[in-house]
Amino acid sequence: MSTRRVRDNAGMPPWIPRLLAEIVAIVVGLFIAYHVVKALRGLIIIIVISLFLSVALEPGVNFLARRGWRRGLGTGAMFLGLVATASIFVGLMIPLIVGQVKLLVDRLPDYIDQISEFAARFGIDFTGKNLTETAGEVGGDLSDFSSNLAGRIFGVGQTLLNTVFQLLTIGLFTFYMTAEGPKMRRGVCSLLPRHKQLEVLRVWDIAIDKTGAYFYTRTLLAGISTVLGWAVFTMIGLDFPLALALWMAIISQFVPVIGTYLGGALPALIALLDSPGKAIAVVAFVIVYQQIENYLLAPRLTARTMSLHPAVSFGSAIAGGTLMGVPGALMALPTVATLQAFISTYIERYKVVDSPLTAEPPERLPRQEA
Repeated sequence: MSTRRVRDNAGMPPWIPRLLAEIVAIVVGLFIAYHVVKALRGLIIIIVISLFLSVALEPGVNFLARRGWRRGLGTGAMFLGLVATASIFVGLMIPLIVGQVKLLVDRLPDYIDQISEFAARFGIDFTGKNLTETAGEVGGDLSDFSSNLAGRIFGVGQTLLNTVFQLLTIGLFTFYMTAEGPKMRRGVCSLLPRHKQLEVLRVWDIAIDKTGAYFYTRTLLAGISTVLGWAVFTMIGLDFPLALALWMAIISQFVPVIGTYLGGALPALIALLDSPGKAIAVVAFVIVYQQIENYLLAPRLTARTMSLHPAVSFGSAIAGGTLMGVPGALMALPTVATLQAFISTYIERYKVVDSPLTAEPPERLPRQEA
């Protein structure tokens, strides 16, 4: 009898089945959550973009609200400003693209002659029979392309409609989050105890300060760049100087890390199609202006917005682009700046001990003439 009781006591503890059931439930829950998030990834990205835009617009709406505007009316005014700016940008870029395509088509025979002369130096026959065969191959490719033209047009139209729908959805979410910002924050805080409410509001305030200041200082820098670029491109004699200046300003300010190179590449390329001298002048202007902006304008305008190390900026842009594509790269810098400002309130810094590993390099003294 006692031996049987010992065997019963040596059996499985009662908490093990419960633990196994909890582990299975957690695994199943994570599996379901993963597939739900994967299925709703597009909607989640739209909500994140809308939240970012609402935080960026919040300072402007608050500015109008303090002067007697209703939040809905102030949000509408900010939206009209964004739509007007985007419309002007698109309206200026369309004639630029059409004009450059027409110019390329008009100069195509000259380009072919130049390529033929250059290829002849290396013993490559780019004329006569070879050119005829190449033209025949191109004609065949064009025939295949035209046969699938209806399907391609349908695909482009479907993509365009999908893009318009996503933009309208982002606009709707952004308008609601901005116009109903205080109400939405009260709803979130009502679910939390007092000390948690203070933490949430602190994070929200830091996000508004960093993101809003980043957005408006970048807009101001883009305006300065547009005016100066317009004047210089006009003096150089480029076609569509305002469109090129606006392109350079917006791309260089709002595309992190590589925006400066992308923004200056298009004006330089268009200038090169006209003459190498104009292209050199454009590149020289871009380099000089970037030095003025980096060392004179940007430090004064962005001193209180972000103090990110260049390596951190580069890494955050890559991480944001990997997670969410182009929108993630654009939102990465203010997001990391917000996290850095929030974390810094909980980090206590200490005096660094003297060591050759932490010593600053000595300053060079001016050389004395003998």
